[in-house]
Amino acid sequence: MRVSASMAIRILMCLLCSVAMPTTVGAPLVDSAEVVNFRLSANEERTRVVFDLTGSVDHALFTLKSPERVVIDIENVSLRTALQVDTDRKALLRNIRNAPRNGNDLRIVLDLNESVTPKSFLLRPQGDSGYRLVIDLFKQNEASSSKPLVKAVPESDKLRDVVIAIDAGHGGKDPGASGHRGTLEKDIALAIARELARRVKTERGMRPVLIRDGDYYMGLRERIEKAREYKADLFISIHADAFHDKDARGSSVYALSLRGASSEAAEWLANRENASELIGGVSLNDKDDIVASVLLDLSQTATIQASLDVGSEVLNQLGQHNKLHRGHVQQAGFMVLKSPDIPSILVETAFISNPAEERKLTSTKHQTKIADAILQGVKRYFSRKPPRGTLFAHENNLRQESNRLSAVNL
Repeated sequence: MRVSASMAIRILMCLLCSVAMPTTVGAPLVDSAEVVNFRLSANEERTRVVFDLTGSVDHALFTLKSPERVVIDIENVSLRTALQVDTDRKALLRNIRNAPRNGNDLRIVLDLNESVTPKSFLLRPQGDSGYRLVIDLFKQNEASSSKPLVKAVPESDKLRDVVIAIDAGHGGKDPGASGHRGTLEKDIALAIARELARRVKTERGMRPVLIRDGDYYMGLRERIEKAREYKADLFISIHADAFHDKDARGSSVYALSLRGASSEAAEWLANRENASELIGGVSLNDKDDIVASVLLDLSQTATIQASLDVGSEVLNQLGQHNKLHRGHVQQAGFMVLKSPDIPSILVETAFISNPAEERKLTSTKHQTKIADAILQGVKRYFSRKPPRGTLFAHENNLRQESNRLSAVNL
């Protein structure tokens, strides 16, 4: 079946917009938390139960019948306050009970006078308020009361990691640039890439993929294809710049240029019968020339914009540890940036041709600073524009929910 150009545009625009849509609930603990207060409010639509906490918690929520109950299991938490229901609040909530569970966990049971549909979410600290676990109990009408309620699965169990493809430039027979002391770009790029991967691995909700993890040659397209095989959310290529003027210095970040995108589009369209699927599972191989061109153009435009965005965050962080060669993200037609559906940046960490910067690049301490700057920039970007279904999307959704409810005076 042939798809019209206008229909194809609408399909891909929906797919592109869905990448940054957030979903999610719950965040794992680092230390044990305490329930320090319990509050209750009610209106005609729902009864709200709020537990004030000293830290973040994971929780599960499910319902039981005959009699009607809502059960809340909270992990790694203790109770510092008594849980009691005021007599004037018993219209829906009849009683509240609690007991330790599995040693370090807490089970809270809400005894009810009728069936409810529960909803829960965790609010992060804001203003004078700390962490709050909020349980909303919505009354069921006759049409919905006969429908079985399903046990709520902690949303943290459903979330995927953001995948960061880390590419150490050059390698093997391609040493890249060299410094006055004989330092090779391929070695510096690999050392920083490995350090960045180590740091990404320690971040909850992120997973690194090293494109090159040794001193061997890899073709530029091979690097792109490997990132796409791992379904990377971001591609970062690490390099060390060089120039005939040894005084040239500073860090730079590049994204793909429009000219580079145009040349890559021609390549993809010429070989689209072998093309892998684009973002959202849209393939080019069954589309006519006009539709394929429009789809690819839309995908590349969105990807370049995302690359410039994340590149700006990384550049700002690099500027805290090293002089910047340019104060903005530059654009060029680098082959490794040409994936049409993966935001991609190339980081020139410093000028290896500059003796002072060459010495810094060989320092483990400086390599760690560079890796950390890149990581912080990436985290700042994904905190604002998280891929759908990831922990970052969960955190983003949680912040939005907290802001929305901040005026409710929980």
